[in-house]
Amino acid sequence: MTHAAEPAVDPSDDAYGLDAAVVDAILAAAEVGARERLVALLEPLHDADIADLLEQIDQPSREKLITLWGADIAPFAITELRTGVRDLVVPLLSAEQLARVAQELETDDMVYLVEDLDEPDQEKVLEALDDADRLAVERSLTYPEYSAGRLMQRELVSAPEHWTVGEIIDFMRASDDLPDDFYDVIIVDPRHRPVGMVALSKIMANRRETRLDTLMNEDFRTIPADQAQEDVAYAFNQYHLITGPVTDAEGRLVGVITIDDAMEVLEDEAEEDMKLLAGVGDEEISDRVWETARARFPWLAVNICTALIASAVIALFSSTIEAIVALAVLMPIVTSMGGNAGTQSLTVAVRGLATRDITAKNMWRVVRREVIVGLMNGAVFGLLIGAVGLIWFGTPMLGAVLWIAMLINLLVAGLVGILIPIGLDKAGADPALASGVFVTMSTDVIGFLAFLGLASVMLL
Repeated sequence: MTHAAEPAVDPSDDAYGLDAAVVDAILAAAEVGARERLVALLEPLHDADIADLLEQIDQPSREKLITLWGADIAPFAITELRTGVRDLVVPLLSAEQLARVAQELETDDMVYLVEDLDEPDQEKVLEALDDADRLAVERSLTYPEYSAGRLMQRELVSAPEHWTVGEIIDFMRASDDLPDDFYDVIIVDPRHRPVGMVALSKIMANRRETRLDTLMNEDFRTIPADQAQEDVAYAFNQYHLITGPVTDAEGRLVGVITIDDAMEVLEDEAEEDMKLLAGVGDEEISDRVWETARARFPWLAVNICTALIASAVIALFSSTIEAIVALAVLMPIVTSMGGNAGTQSLTVAVRGLATRDITAKNMWRVVRREVIVGLMNGAVFGLLIGAVGLIWFGTPMLGAVLWIAMLINLLVAGLVGILIPIGLDKAGADPALASGVFVTMSTDVIGFLAFLGLASVMLL
């Protein structure tokens, strides 16, 4: 059945986004139970776009859409969902839909799908798998969370060293359970330990009688199954890996990680750091109001405590402020500049630690650089704001106070902006763990203390 008049994505609007007309048409079809129309609208959409659609609509609309979609459900769209929405969608899936998902997904996608589910929902998904796939998924779930064992897929292509190009080609042609996407054949010894890798391009470019051990690349890296996933992602990025064989404690091949999974981890880690810097944890746009408020509460509580500390510093100089009202006008400038400068250093530090560009060997050189940068910027902007203070209020000494206070605060901003994340990292905590709250507190307290303290000494 052809739907010539269906709305389509208009590339002139946004080639990589959902067209509002398409979304409205899908929701309208789901509302009235027009299944053929719904399937026809969803079929041309990319899995990632369908996931975006499911994330953007409310739960009652999701339930209607999922129920009406039936056996035509797109399995990979479910794996594209963010964790919070995925946990709401999976319980809505019928046995028929779960069976379709189970047939299409590889083990790494199945593990991703079930690992965060409650036990009843997890069991519901596992029951839809055949015995071999269920065993593979259950074994992967025995590895620590966020480890290579959870990230890897069990489906791979391996061959003994003595095989020829012709033998591996015949093997792959005869196999009915090859991975959907793979780039290398892993060469193993008799104990099933990886000894090399042969790219598919090399297999296709050589004669059938060529032995694989003459083509294999022995300069490769194996990944322990219990290695943290962020270390796996770092290795892929650092060494430009495409495929990483995963080995157990005895060095035997148990799975493989491909670059798409590693890059997804890198993206997740970057997103996590960004959220932690703001103190919002693993919050998602689909979270309920109460969940969002509860997640943000702890760091807002910390922030109000730090704000009270800064206010207490101001209170120490209340008589000075009463005597010189200009101080109340100018002191936010000093603290604001310090906060911004501290955030700049903080961002550089968190990124450097995440990419391992900051090491024990160069750490103090980086700290020294941030201190010098703080001094230079403090001197320049101190002169500028000092000139503003002089012109505005006609008091040369006030300009001097502003200059010195700005110099001190930007120096401290550079120092705490680099030292707080390094200190958290040394303590075993995530360096992005709301470091901004502590950096802002430090620059506020020092800024007020320097500015008002100097004013008390030099202007009264």
